[in-house]
Amino acid sequence: MTHHLLKATKETVHLGGFSHLLEPVLTVNSGDTVDVETYTGFHVCDKAPPEFLTPALRDIYENLSGNRKIAQGPHLLTGPIYVQDAQPGDVLEVVLKKITPSLPIGFNVIRQGWGVLPQQFNQPVLRFIPLDLENNIAEFPIGSGIKIPLKPFFGILGVATAETSRNSIPPGNYGGNIDNRELQAGSKIFLPIFVPGALFSIGDGHSAQGDGEVNVTAIETSMNGTIELKLHKDLQISTPIAETPTDIIAMGFGETLDEALEKALKNMIDFLVSCTKLSPEEAYVLCSLAVSFRITQAVNLPQKGVHGMLSKAILNE
Repeated sequence: MTHHLLKATKETVHLGGFSHLLEPVLTVNSGDTVDVETYTGFHVCDKAPPEFLTPALRDIYENLSGNRKIAQGPHLLTGPIYVQDAQPGDVLEVVLKKITPSLPIGFNVIRQGWGVLPQQFNQPVLRFIPLDLENNIAEFPIGSGIKIPLKPFFGILGVATAETSRNSIPPGNYGGNIDNRELQAGSKIFLPIFVPGALFSIGDGHSAQGDGEVNVTAIETSMNGTIELKLHKDLQISTPIAETPTDIIAMGFGETLDEALEKALKNMIDFLVSCTKLSPEEAYVLCSLAVSFRITQAVNLPQKGVHGMLSKAILNE
């Protein structure tokens, strides 16, 4: 197996979405690991303090070519990564080995017309929030004594589809802007593959986020990570499923939270039926008894997300 380094530069990032027409910036074999660098905040660079706007991010902001601006989403993603021998119908396992903020600062923004309460909070507001990386906390508001533990994760983990241009905002069966705060270091996510090579991209680092991400952003943070990419040809899934050290996570996306809940529930039932000897009815009952369904995010229109958490401790081997 080979270990790779993938820096974020104007040649290795893309803005706003996914496309199968993008040339891969790295080719790996199944089982390879990658140290990957990501930046965030492309659209706030003109308002950013010096400690946020590094020379590398400034170069991306000023010189990113038009063919790497894919759609109108705000996200700056590193990739795509081509996985050798990956074909549609296969499954890509992304093992999240290490996730670390690269700068002692992040930002939060209220976007006009977005969020759960767009009528009440209708003025755009951009805040830069210092990160205490030594003590692993962020104080907000500054001087309040309210200290938020940093639990970094990548908001976007996704593969390309047959669409020429796909906006980075909504999540879907390809992964994308999932914004699931459970996907911290030590977890893994399984993504269905739609195009040859998978064309995996990563970004949207979050240092801290509550379930729901209700004002439309977390503490958005430039983030470094170490990932392992594994190809599975013997698995069949139609939507992302994840695993943490303690839980199995089934995900559902829909235009309403009711629809997202229904899909997450059906996906958890499908998992239980395929991986245990339970009948669909028994799996349905078990979900009512032992699975906690949570709002992943309610703001990445037009797709909201719900995820179900099943403790691995209750399962036999």
